[in-house]
Amino acid sequence: MKKSPAALLNTAKPRPGGGELLDVAGHSTGSGAPLLEGRGVHIASAGHALLATTLTGLGLSGLITGGFAAIWLSVPPGVPGRGALAYLCAGVSLGAGVGLLFGRAAATASRVLFLYLVLWLLLIKLPYIIASPAVAVNYESAGETAVLVAGAWVLYAWLAADQDRRWLGFATGESGVRLARVVYACALMAFGVSHFAYPGHTASLVPDWLPGHVFWVYFTGSAYVAAAIAVLTGVLARPACALSALQMGLFTLLVWVPAAAGHMSGGQSSELGVSWTLTAAAWVVADSYRGTRWLAAGGR
Repeated sequence: MKKSPAALLNTAKPRPGGGELLDVAGHSTGSGAPLLEGRGVHIASAGHALLATTLTGLGLSGLITGGFAAIWLSVPPGVPGRGALAYLCAGVSLGAGVGLLFGRAAATASRVLFLYLVLWLLLIKLPYIIASPAVAVNYESAGETAVLVAGAWVLYAWLAADQDRRWLGFATGESGVRLARVVYACALMAFGVSHFAYPGHTASLVPDWLPGHVFWVYFTGSAYVAAAIAVLTGVLARPACALSALQMGLFTLLVWVPAAAGHMSGGQSSELGVSWTLTAAAWVVADSYRGTRWLAAGGR
């Protein structure tokens, strides 16, 4: 049976009676050599690498500009210490992004990123929903952070140190991955509902060369809802999760990248950053199904 990413990562340690290490693909790296070129670098999946490098870029951008990177743009103007918070967000992004790439720091980086995003969801995004529970865009905004939480949670579940597994066992290993998928499914549901709630606005984002703009609004919205149900039930969850990540990636490629090639406003630039980062996080969640049969019913 093919090993899960969590199991593969757990093999990256000295073998009994020998000094060899196994990489995350389960192959010997030989004499304690790292998985990739560059001492100490460990990558659990392609999504892991993409999310880590994306966070590094966002962190550098935030430190250079002194402002909030795209994924942190929900802080009200009047919040005390807003400027310092922007630098904190940049520091967390940069530190987590770099740390996720290195074996010794990866566990701490994944823990910090996961907890910080959970706090961001609860303290920054949730109040908007509580204040206006009937406004769909508030759920969409929270859903964006929830996708990041899910991606970070999968990495934390894979990379958690022994002390994390002792104190937060429910959030690590296979149980942690399952909970992360539930969070991801809730985010997909919010995205789908938002498509239905704002068909006109969403249709305006469809590229001009694609006919039937309204059709694509309801098609993609329905795809998000169907993917959410699949992930929650475990029926065809792997293709559903992969296709939802692909849909986010195509949206980035077809809507925001062309905008970047022309005259792009600050808002469009932020949307490009958010969409790219969501795609990276969704890819991590999709990677968590590695080893699961594509047409499985029940997550096996």
